[in-house]
Amino acid sequence: MSYDPPPPSPYPPPDSSPGYDTCPWVPRQEPEPAGRRRRHHTAPGHHTVPGQHGDLRMLRGAYRRQRRVATLTALGYFVLFLILSAFAPSFMTGTVTDGLPTGLLLALVQVPVTWLAVALYERTARRRVDPIADRIRRQAAPGTEREGAR
Repeated sequence: MSYDPPPPSPYPPPDSSPGYDTCPWVPRQEPEPAGRRRRHHTAPGHHTVPGQHGDLRMLRGAYRRQRRVATLTALGYFVLFLILSAFAPSFMTGTVTDGLPTGLLLALVQVPVTWLAVALYERTARRRVDPIADRIRRQAAPGTEREGAR
């Protein structure tokens, strides 16, 4: 029996860098020759990448709150509707006006509540999330430095 070597892998070796920008907002640095590499140590609180810690944490927190508000608005109302349907059938079959059952009215109100959730999502994005993201983009633009880095 003869041994055939495996075909070459289509994937790059794990120590090579990808052929595309993984972080396009960070200026590209050419790799140093192997003999001249040095380790970069930064003092605590000093960031080498603009917006690396505090700003991104603020952005993630604002975005998390935004998602929670919008999701809880839409899903909260829907879950309330389901609970009322399951555990209060007499309330849901009662009539609000002549011939309009409460359950149907509450089901129809689901559409405006969903629109409200989308509107809340848009409003919190414009007021809280977008300004933080814009500030991080400005700080990360090539040629600009952080205010606290000097």
